[in-house]
Amino acid sequence: MKTNWSQIFGQLTMVAQLGLSLATPLLMCLLICYLLTSRLGLGVWIYLPGFILGLGSSAMSGYKMYLSVMKKEEKEKKDRGFSSNKHI
Repeated sequence: MKTNWSQIFGQLTMVAQLGLSLATPLLMCLLICYLLTSRLGLGVWIYLPGFILGLGSSAMSGYKMYLSVMKKEEKEKKDRGFSSNKHI
């Protein structure tokens, strides 16, 4: 049984990147909300729009990553296509 470590590590990297891409925008928005409440004295209500914006940007980031992976797989599938009449 031959294991293709390159593919395994590539997939593991993609999962880690997806996790970071989903968590980072939400955490950044909540950090900004914290700074707004502690430094400028805004109310706690600011966390609600910040949370919604963070979730929206996380969803958009995940969707863009999904599109890039699908485009890459489509390109690889097209490159592997069968051609019986190839000339150099």
